[in-house]
Amino acid sequence: MMMQKFNKILVVRTDRIGDVVLTTPSLKVLRENYPDAWITLMVTPFTKDLVSANPYIDEIMVDDRKKRHKGFWGFIKLIKDIRKKKFDAAIIFHTKRRSNLFCFFAGVPHRIGYKNNKFGFLLTHPIKDTRHEGKKHETQYCLDVLRSLGIKPIDCELHVSVTKESKEWLQEFLDKNKILNKDFLIGVHPGGSDPSRHWPEYRYRILVDSIIDKYGCKIIFLGGNDTVDVSDRIKRFSKHLESIYDLTGKTNLHQIAQMLGRCNMVISNESGILHVGSAIGAPTVAIFTRNQPGINPERWGPLSKKSKVISVPLQKSIFSFKKAGSAPRQLLELISVDEVLEAVDAIYKLC
Repeated sequence: MMMQKFNKILVVRTDRIGDVVLTTPSLKVLRENYPDAWITLMVTPFTKDLVSANPYIDEIMVDDRKKRHKGFWGFIKLIKDIRKKKFDAAIIFHTKRRSNLFCFFAGVPHRIGYKNNKFGFLLTHPIKDTRHEGKKHETQYCLDVLRSLGIKPIDCELHVSVTKESKEWLQEFLDKNKILNKDFLIGVHPGGSDPSRHWPEYRYRILVDSIIDKYGCKIIFLGGNDTVDVSDRIKRFSKHLESIYDLTGKTNLHQIAQMLGRCNMVISNESGILHVGSAIGAPTVAIFTRNQPGINPERWGPLSKKSKVISVPLQKSIFSFKKAGSAPRQLLELISVDEVLEAVDAIYKLC
């Protein structure tokens, strides 16, 4: 397809934290190729902070399925909101029934995205969907959508927004807790939206005590409300409680990004926070308890230069468990504390 001229472009990415972060290279490439176009990014209320100061977009639209756009009539409002903008094109990275439908009914003339069984026939420029094979990184799958427009991406630069307020918050936190510039901080995210990606809590507990013993570092637990109970159980029996700071459920995404930027290292399950840390430039240790085509490290691994991935072996058909389901216990147990400690040690030597 020859590169076409678009004056108003809607970019749709209405899923989760990591997905939005890994779409940001495409926003940069899109801006470079359409410097005069008006680019609007549609996200959910939960991920809006990640892109609130993104320099490559002009506007953010929010698909608020719990309030303004809830239910049938809310969906109609969303269609009307989009129609008023008079977009020339919609680039749909989150190819779900809802996104394909609202772009179609809003009358966006050019609708570009991956074709699948979720009303992909409504796209005007469908691309064969091979993402489930997991043969390349998610950032590249996003860039493939732009390549279908005749765009030739050069780089793959992640971007996460931070604010003046979050910088002030970080400094206040560090001062209040007497954390000095020389202190080695390790951010730990032991949760995530999918229980099947949770490395066992008791192993996190052993890991945290071991790295404090070895490096004399301080630990910052990070995560949303869904991680509060997890971090509480991990720290409850730690012998180094004075070296652990628990921020789970107490921060917004701007603050999490700012804290990750201060951390000397991040240890995390495969999750959105892992990708925020990678985007902010933090050295990362990623723990993958799932490794099946489409949900493998090749597609979802961290992109930071200083990163280590510890993964279970590739599982093609031995285990079958659904997204956000519970993984077989024996799968979660495959990664040992020693393996993670070895990766932590390798990153530590690079810091």
